[in-house]
Order: sequence, then structure tokens, then C-alpha cells
Amino acid sequence: MKHIVDMSWTDKIAFEAEIDGHKVIIDAPEEAGGSDLGPRPKKLMLTALAGCTGIDVVMILKKMKVEFEAFNVIVEGELTEDHPKRYNKMTIVYQFKGKDLPMEKLEKAVKLSEEKYCGVSAVYRQAMEMNTEIRIVE
Repeated sequence: MKHIVDMSWTDKIAFEAEIDGHKVIIDAPEEAGGSDLGPRPKKLMLTALAGCTGIDVVMILKKMKVEFEAFNVIVEGELTEDHPKRYNKMTIVYQFKGKDLPMEKLEKAVKLSEEKYCGVSAVYRQAMEMNTEIRIVE
């Protein structure tokens, strides 16, 4: 299987891609010569990880019949100081809201996503330090 993204330059330094029928605009801030029409490319790396593992965890917990009120995936990336600036560490926080949530099932779902199902996580783990935290909020 192969995935292909074709990005078209639109104006100044902005690009537009169509992904699965959805338009995504990527741009730089005005101080860098862009028009701030969309997110920066590196931050989309954080978004890709959050989305990939988040979808996995929801699907796994549904199979386990674990119900929660809310769920957030927060990804923090630390950039190197020198060029090319790249992420050298990411922290994923899985934040659940609900009553009597079984921590062992949350941990199992997160572990399955990170170690077996999430392809984005698999690639990133080869390139940088990855840390995980699970939080339950009331």
C-alpha cells in the first residue's frame, strides 16, 4: 500500500493539499514571509501522532466496553536548538474524564496503540525519545 499527498503552491509560501477529500493549507507566519493561512508543517507531525494514537485508543476502549465522558490527546514536542530544527523528544498525555475509569484498561489500550497499532508512533520512536502519561480528571 502506498499513500501519496500532492501539495500545490498557492501564494507566497503557502501550500494546499487534498487529503482524503479534505483540503489542508500549510503556511508560515507573516514574520517568516507567509500569510499565516494554516498550521506549520512540524506541528502537523504532533497532530498526526495525536490523531493516530487517539483513534486507536478510542477503538480499543470501545471494544473493552470502557465508557468515558471526554478524552484528549496532548502531544508536546521539544525542538533542537540548531538547524535543521527537529523534534528530539515528544511527550504524549492521554487525558480522560469520567467516573470509576479502570486505569489498567486505559494503560492496556495506550500500550496496544503505542506498541502495536499506531504507525506514526512506530516511526517516531525510532527517531526520538517518546514519553507517555495517562491522566484521569474529574
